Amino acid sequence: MRPKIHRLTTTIALCAASVVTSGCGSSSAETGVLPGLQIDPSRVAVAGMSSGAYMATQAHIALSDRFQAAALIAGGPYGCAKGDLNTALTVCMRAEPAAPDVANLVSVIRARAEQGSIAPLAGLHNDRVFVFHGSADTTVVPQVGAATESLYLALGLDGLQVQSDFSHPLPHVLSTAGEGGECMTPAAPFVAACGVDTAGAVFSHWLGEAKPPAQESHGSLRRFQQQGLLPDGVDPLLADDGFLFVPPQCEQGRCGLLVAFHGCDQNVDKVGEAFVSGAGFNRWADANDVVVLYPQTRASFAPLNPKGCWDWWGYSGADYDTRSGVQLQWLDAALRRLGV
Repeated sequence: MRPKIHRLTTTIALCAASVVTSGCGSSSAETGVLPGLQIDPSRVAVAGMSSGAYMATQAHIALSDRFQAAALIAGGPYGCAKGDLNTALTVCMRAEPAAPDVANLVSVIRARAEQGSIAPLAGLHNDRVFVFHGSADTTVVPQVGAATESLYLALGLDGLQVQSDFSHPLPHVLSTAGEGGECMTPAAPFVAACGVDTAGAVFSHWLGEAKPPAQESHGSLRRFQQQGLLPDGVDPLLADDGFLFVPPQCEQGRCGLLVAFHGCDQNVDKVGEAFVSGAGFNRWADANDVVVLYPQTRASFAPLNPKGCWDWWGYSGADYDTRSGVQLQWLDAALRRLGV
């Protein structure tokens, strides 16, 4: 039996069950189906931290006809691991024996787009890409993040806007303006009070002129069933439940959508609601009429994924970073269910 979802204590400044505090919304213990909403298809973005950043760039490039923006936090470039765990742990995390080969990865992307295994590259025209990487990150070193920026620039696509920020001496954490754990000693849940509002930077680069959030969020954070979106017998290797944050104005009104992927050891089974409630996305989403989808992985030993990472090296199959990959198929089905 999987552990029940728990709330972290106030020592890392997250929500108590009966109180709505800064950056948090009300959370329901009930698990329902993913609802249909009025999502504006021109305001759909994807973001991720660490393995979630790898998943986010896979989603952005393989499903570029669905997204207009991507924010990649402490991750690396599309296709980096080439389906090999050893490459993932060396080249794609420590830049050893060398940094990712951007020219080769661009060739792979172009070939896959021509073959139809990922969306046509025209879907990336005029998109916004934000690469954010702490200069003190020793888990996924900044050279790997720099390769992400170089890859998007090397695609040479019309109107593709690529911005990066490597200026903050952050370790391998998702930094908040003031909530979370210790900054310079990274440990689960890897949401840390480093004084840098990463969520705010994501929204500002995506929307251009994002409205600043209020101290309190009035949206609802609800659980939904992740199983059942794919045909019977197809296992996306996800947890039973995912999370969806819905501002009150988005219950009936037209809103944007941000898909936010957690990193390894950052899923709800591991750290409770530290990421889905404490990373800071919800307050910004509330102020800017955006729904946030928080898919959740599950840890396993068969296939080998004990830290509950997103598949960016091939544990779900050789086609993991194409439109045929089971987790990207699940994401596409979830987007359709939401109304994208």
